[in-house]
Amino acid sequence: MSTITQQTDQIQIRIDSKTKSQAKKILENLGLDLSSAIKMLLKQIINAGTLPYEIRDVNGFTLKKSRELKEAMIEARNSNKRFKSGHNLIKDALL
Repeated sequence: MSTITQQTDQIQIRIDSKTKSQAKKILENLGLDLSSAIKMLLKQIINAGTLPYEIRDVNGFTLKKSRELKEAMIEARNSNKRFKSGHNLIKDALL
């Protein structure tokens, strides 16, 4: 019986202590260490052919949705429509 050994490479990254500590604590609660979690992430990138999750901004919006909201805000600022109440705004939006 022959065994197949894979060559392994080492990856070094620099990250701030707070981020490392917070991630490590979460991963430990999930039963993982940092190295295993990073290996899993890299395997999922290979499987998906992209990042295996959507990138989100600080408000929790996807980058696409964030861009759409910013464009809508600019359009609203440039609009001549003004409303005296939220009720009137909603009424207009439903028309």
